[in-house]
Amino acid sequence: MSSKKGGLSLPDRPGAGAGDGIISRVSSSISQSPIVYQGKRAASDAALIAKKLLKSTGKAAWIAGTTFLILVVPLIIEMDRDAQLTELELQQASLLGTPPPPSAAGGPK
Repeated sequence: MSSKKGGLSLPDRPGAGAGDGIISRVSSSISQSPIVYQGKRAASDAALIAKKLLKSTGKAAWIAGTTFLILVVPLIIEMDRDAQLTELELQQASLLGTPPPPSAAGGPK
């Protein structure tokens, strides 16, 4: 006798249905073990916790990144502009031969 699966004719296995064999019985008894069930449950719980942790970490990273862009980057740009302006004032003072302004020279000595 042959059984049709996916358009192919496959012969039946000899001894099929008459106690499939010791390996299949042992594997089915192991897979239905309470220890295996608890292991699968623990793995599922660990995966759920990891998923929640990654999700909250992603949210925290987004908040930190956008806060940095909104608050810190403009401050860095302004400090750079101030440093360039101070350097330009020092260059102009040295070219004109005048003493540098006290704020640009680091204050009075």
